[in-house]
Formats: sequence, C-alpha cells, structure tokens
Amino acid sequence: MAFLGVRLGNEAQLSSVDIRELADSAEDLGYRAIWMTEGEGRDSLTQLTSIAVATNRIVTGTGILPIFSRTPLITAMSAAGLASISGGRFILGLGVGNGPATTNGHGVPFRSPIDRLRETITIVRRLLLGEEVTYLGKVFQTSGSSLGGAAPKDRVPIYIAALGPKMLRLAGEMADGVLLSWTASSYLKQAIQLVRDGAVSAGRDPDEVEISGYVRVAVTENQDAGWAALQTQVARYAGSTHYRNYFRFTGFNREMDAVEAAGHRSDTVGRSLAISSEMRDELGLVGNAQECRVRLEELRAMGLDKPVVAPLPVGDLKTSYERTIRAMAPDS
Repeated sequence: MAFLGVRLGNEAQLSSVDIRELADSAEDLGYRAIWMTEGEGRDSLTQLTSIAVATNRIVTGTGILPIFSRTPLITAMSAAGLASISGGRFILGLGVGNGPATTNGHGVPFRSPIDRLRETITIVRRLLLGEEVTYLGKVFQTSGSSLGGAAPKDRVPIYIAALGPKMLRLAGEMADGVLLSWTASSYLKQAIQLVRDGAVSAGRDPDEVEISGYVRVAVTENQDAGWAALQTQVARYAGSTHYRNYFRFTGFNREMDAVEAAGHRSDTVGRSLAISSEMRDELGLVGNAQECRVRLEELRAMGLDKPVVAPLPVGDLKTSYERTIRAMAPDS
C-alpha cells in the first residue's frame, strides 16, 4: 500500500475532540502519518499527545515545530515525551518559521535562521541519542545538557520544512526527511534535486532522505467553491513577504504583483482573485475523488514519495476535512 499522510490544522473551529476523531478516522482509513501544524492558537504538541493516546498505529509528526520559540533542550524533551507516549510513533518536524511571526509574536529576534536550525538539529539529535552535550556554536553554547535516562530507545526521525534552495539542501545534508509545502508541480523535481544535491555534498546516500510534502486537496462536486477556497488560502499565505518571495521564486511574479497591489488597497477579495488559474492548478488539487487521486499519483511519480493530504475547507470545516480524508484514503 502506497504511503499517504494527512495534515490537520490547528483551526480554532476544530475542538480537540474533533481533532482526535479526525485522527482516529484517518488511522482506520489506512493513512500512515498525521501531521499537526503550529502557527497560532493551540500548540501542536498537546494536540499530538491527544492523538497518540487515541490511536494505535498512525505515526504523529510536528508539521512543523518552529525553532525560534524553543531551545534545543526543550525541543528534545518534547520529542522524547511524544516518542514515549506514542510508543515510537513520532517524527520531529522542524522549521524556522518566518521573521514577522517570530519577532512580533514571540518577541524574539529572527537572526541567522539556517545556522540556528543546523545547530538545533545537531544538539537535539545528540540529546535524543542519549548523549551529554557540550556544544559551542555560533548561536548556542551548551554545557553538559542531557535528557538523563529519558532518551528514546528508538531513533526519532527529524524532518526539515523547506521552501528555498538553502533549506532544501540543508534537509538533504542532515535530516531524515524533508517536508515540502506549497511546492508548485513545475518546481517539484527541482526541489527534490536540491535535497538530493545536499545529501551528496554531505557524503550521504540521497535515497536515505524521505521526500514528503503537503498537497492541498478539496474533494468536492462544487469546483468553483473548491478553487475559491484554494485561492483564498494561497492569498493568505502570500500576505507574508516570506511566502511572496517564495512564490515569486517558483514562477508567479505576476500573481504576487497583483497580490501586493490589492494589499495596498486593503482589498481582501482582490488578493484572492489575484491568484491565477495557472497558479492554483500548480498548487492544489480540486475536483471529485477520482480526479484528485489521479493527480496525486502524478505527483508521486515525480518523486513526492510520501505525500500528505492537506484538506481545504469548502463549507463546514470538519465536514470538509472528513469528506476529503475519506475520499483520498489509501484503503478506499
């Protein structure tokens, strides 16, 4: 059975009970992993703890845990805790987040993100292996930090959330996997090659790095509503300079010019309409179950070995999640 994961967001409209029920359903339907986002509202770790207790087989993963709001030691402690609670069904997904959210939301300077991520992974991995860590780096200086006797018995995989070339190469260099997001289908092969290049430069076998990524999906008979939901979500992300730059890099300059112009007018509708049909076709799957499944397999054939279905809200949020999760299920 081909690997398929599912992404759950931390939307306030979903209660913790809703999230557990969706996770339980995903497990029953044959999904292999469930990823939980973290941006605003509730943290991902408590939600994943709830999921781990309520399930038996599905792997849980942070998608992603922002590194600027946590020290490496706290990150390792959290990973050890989730690995224990889940019986080893845990992937630690890490990412740098973005500057405004870090500086404005957490009051933490957004400095040297790649160095910080590299050092975080180095320290966290050693802690999870049971080492006592003294580390003198550019960002972190630790002395004798450890998890005591709480280090996991089995290896905890570490994934990097990556968009641009530097982060993609870093994932290949030192991570167990990469977690892509908003990767245009025309950019997918290039992104994967950058990961592989990073692995080769570090003397690693590129096949050791798992290629995973979010694929926005709306299974719906109302295609207009589905495309509108996708455009709205793309436009929301494009409100961040970080993502606008990324979308420009992957070929959507005209759309990002229009998004910026609409933003200057405080025109929310205009920002969504700025997302062209070409851009939305590259970034998401909308249609009936058969159409979406065929397109997902096309992405898998391009190298996205471990796709993760990220349901788009069309109508009621939980109902929309349930419909897409059921329609895309490996066992259906």
